[in-house]
Formats: sequence, C-alpha cells, structure tokens
Amino acid sequence: MMAKCAICEKAAHFGNAVSHSHRRSNKMWKANVKSVKVKTVGGAKKMYVCTSCLKSGLVERA
Repeated sequence: MMAKCAICEKAAHFGNAVSHSHRRSNKMWKANVKSVKVKTVGGAKKMYVCTSCLKSGLVERA
C-alpha cells in the first residue's frame, strides 16, 4: 500500500536521519493513512484517507 491520501494527496517525504555523531542515513516519513469506507455520489467506496482529513471532517464515513 502506498502511503498517499485520496483526498489531500498527502504522501511520503524523504530526508536524512542524523545520529548523535552527525552521521547521516536516509529516512522516510509516511503519511498516517487509514483504509476507510467513504460515502460518495455513487454509493460507499473504500479509500485510503489520512487521519488529518478524517479529523477535520473532509470525508464522511459510510
């Protein structure tokens, strides 16, 4: 599953993990995405939605 929200298109982003000795390695932050049944015009549909969209009320659960 790709960590990408179907509503706001929030996805994973990349950077560096920096240790105490300042050595750097690759790091990935994934969006907090849940599989949710959402009410749509054509009926209920299963989508991947981030928790910030769920909390703000951008989607309505079926």
